[in-house]
Amino acid sequence: MVEIKRQRRRSGKRLVKGVIFLFICGAILGAVVYLPIFTLQKVKLTGATYLTVEDILKVGDIYINEPLFQLETDKVAGRLLNDVRIEDVTVRRELPHTLEVIVTERHPIATVACNYGYLDIDKHGKILDSYKNLRAMEIPMITGALIKDLYIGDDVEDPMVLKILEFLQMLDAESLNKISEVAIVEENYVVAYTTTERPVQIRIGALERLEEKVHLTEDFLRDLDKNPNAVEYVDFNYTAPFIKLYQ
Repeated sequence: MVEIKRQRRRSGKRLVKGVIFLFICGAILGAVVYLPIFTLQKVKLTGATYLTVEDILKVGDIYINEPLFQLETDKVAGRLLNDVRIEDVTVRRELPHTLEVIVTERHPIATVACNYGYLDIDKHGKILDSYKNLRAMEIPMITGALIKDLYIGDDVEDPMVLKILEFLQMLDAESLNKISEVAIVEENYVVAYTTTERPVQIRIGALERLEEKVHLTEDFLRDLDKNPNAVEYVDFNYTAPFIKLYQ
């Protein structure tokens, strides 16, 4: 009986010690969390071309000088992904006072007409911007298609437009910059135009054998400036590309 009482006393002491230990740990952790050294002082933004740190703070609902450990990185990432400009994001703390944000931005790859103006779209057909009047373009214009009743954040589902986007995203950056327009001439037949002073027609034709036609387009655009003769058009619908010169 005496031995049982002793065991109970020891168990009680252990319990009290455990509670005190947990209390001390909690107090230390709480103190650490709110120490000035662990408050957010800097956001390190990686992978951004268009987005700024100010954009990240605003969209992510992040505030300088808030306790770093109170920032729930998964929730911050979720808020950032709601921004149409962001395709993917990683958010992590970097002690003692930095939040690292690594983004993959959506980039406009083409412009297409809509029933109220024009839309800039990314490689997946996501609408990134809309405007009423056509402006100076640094990306190709897709003509021959009219998108109706879609707005920023929506997805273009026109199969011809999506196929053209697939073609454009396969081009290297140098070649993409030399394309001013991709026109849908008829169903499943497209023609591209160069940005040169006298535009050269690139008859891509049916949107098939895309990888082969991408390589042909890149090679043609790379050699175009070196060609001593004025080219009227190139046709990729034959086994070998056919180049027509101005007479």
